[in-house]
Amino acid sequence: MTTREAFLSKIRAAQPASRPRPDVPIFPSPRGEPKTRFTTALTAMGGTCVDAASLGDVQAMIAARFPDAKVIASAVAGVEGNRELSAETIPASLEDVDVGVVRGRFGVAETGSVWFSEDEYVVNSIGYLAQHLVVLLDPASLVDGLQQVYRRPDFKSARYAVLVTGPSATADIEGVLIRGAQGVRSLTVVWLA
Repeated sequence: MTTREAFLSKIRAAQPASRPRPDVPIFPSPRGEPKTRFTTALTAMGGTCVDAASLGDVQAMIAARFPDAKVIASAVAGVEGNRELSAETIPASLEDVDVGVVRGRFGVAETGSVWFSEDEYVVNSIGYLAQHLVVLLDPASLVDGLQQVYRRPDFKSARYAVLVTGPSATADIEGVLIRGAQGVRSLTVVWLA
């Protein structure tokens, strides 16, 4: 037996007996309508929320908000882009995307976060390499808090999951805030069922 194997054997033998995890209650949610709470939290993190009645409204909003966008990659059927997203798309090929358009599975009112898996992003790098991320989100899909997220079956079954709260941001020691330093420069949540 090697030294490594002997060492690991001793660690395994010293493990405490397993015991059931405690049942964590769902704590009461703050008062207020979830959409309003989500919008307040996301705005505090530098994101923006807008309403839309149709996919055509979304297309018009993208054209108005990002008039200089040359490369738009959309993972949402009905919102046109000029860069295809598919399972075969090479993640690094999205490095020049100006606007990425995705649909969030659900949002978290407590934090203003949107949950994505590999199914929503199609290519995970879209959420990090695009300059601007536009997220379609159904207000009916909001959960109150993070405790509900971890109890959802889609959270447990996803191979990849991420909660996104606002655009990327960093601040130096003098408190100078810079958006988009390590990711998207803007995050726009579009309320659309």
